[in-house]
Amino acid sequence: MTTKKTIGIGLLGLGTVGTGVWKLLEQNGDLLKERAGVSLEIKRVCVRDPKKKREIQVPENLISINPDDILNDPGVDIVVELMGGIEPAGKILIEAIRRGKHVVTANKALIADRGEKLFKAAREKGVSFGFEASVAGGIPIIKAIREGFIANRIQEIYGIINGTANFILTEMADRGGDFSTVLKQAQKEGFAEQDPSFDVKGIDASQKLSILISLCYGVTPPREGMYVEGIDRVTGLDIEFARKLGYVIKLLAISKDHAGAVEARVHPTMVPLHHPLADVKGVFNAIYLKGDAVGETMFFGRGAGMMPTASAVVSDIAQIAQEVSRGYAAPAVLPVMKTPTIQPIEELVTPYYFRFSVVDRPGVLAQIAKHLGDHDISIANVYQQERDAGAKVPIVVMTHDAHERNVRQSVEKIDKLESVLDRTMVIRVERFGK
Repeated sequence: MTTKKTIGIGLLGLGTVGTGVWKLLEQNGDLLKERAGVSLEIKRVCVRDPKKKREIQVPENLISINPDDILNDPGVDIVVELMGGIEPAGKILIEAIRRGKHVVTANKALIADRGEKLFKAAREKGVSFGFEASVAGGIPIIKAIREGFIANRIQEIYGIINGTANFILTEMADRGGDFSTVLKQAQKEGFAEQDPSFDVKGIDASQKLSILISLCYGVTPPREGMYVEGIDRVTGLDIEFARKLGYVIKLLAISKDHAGAVEARVHPTMVPLHHPLADVKGVFNAIYLKGDAVGETMFFGRGAGMMPTASAVVSDIAQIAQEVSRGYAAPAVLPVMKTPTIQPIEELVTPYYFRFSVVDRPGVLAQIAKHLGDHDISIANVYQQERDAGAKVPIVVMTHDAHERNVRQSVEKIDKLESVLDRTMVIRVERFGK
């Protein structure tokens, strides 16, 4: 069997992650050669603006503005897509696969939206497809699921998988301040985009959860049916009450296997202070899995940033390079997958936290309690801060297990009461394994 000593790489995109990949291959090239047993060489780099000032020096003869220069280069064995977005990235990768090139991507949006098509194309062509960096940056969660947990039925997934949202909630909890103030701080420090909606609305986390669901349950990445809610309505008062009640608020991505239906939801969640996920702070990510054989495990680390994400990309490159150098590649990206049945959020049963903003006058709590009781929602505890009579006051209610459908119906009626001044805040409480 002949072996190939040098593996050629084509980089599509030289932004933050692309720059990190270049740096890592340059700085640790000898180490990678020693460990992988093969040299990794960047043959081509495709960029939008070849004259843009960069913190790395790229030889001019490697730079192109045309992806076809990478696709047509016989010296490129692995195409690494770091452009972002769904198109034209998707079409370029499909064409790379068609031409028999192996591919690596960090593009979570692309995998969540086009994963089924890409996986099928790679499987049929017999090429490898690496996407470790698409979820949780430098945490090797995808390899852990595909390889380390291959003998397990994954029963539950809990993820803190958006660093921006976790940073904001951590700052609100540790230093005080409302959402808008802390968001501005996060933007100033570079932890949040100028348009933060993708992160704070839960969209980013939902795309990553979609990929995890696909891997854990052997289904195509779900594109519809997942419940997604962001953190933009969480207030300092909610965080204060959560602490008093023994919880911390986290934006959790949650999925559970119900033997025929998959629970899939992203929303602010009350996490018990004693749970390991409660200690995940700042921009860090964590993924907590439960398997039928391995039990409960948690992975923790940086979920974004130049070098952590580049580390995951180069991990895929090195693994595929080893295979190519030995004359084979892993043709089955994933087994043939079925379409998932997503359990409607209305079927969820869990305890709830309610914060009602009401006029402080006699009878208000009784009205609220009646509507909750009428919808089979049992109250566990009630908390009310003292205020001057007639002023706006918060009433916090913790419930026993309740059906989401009943919660929605009751809150809709409560919010129409004359004494209720603002839209009710509803936060789900996670009990983990119960």
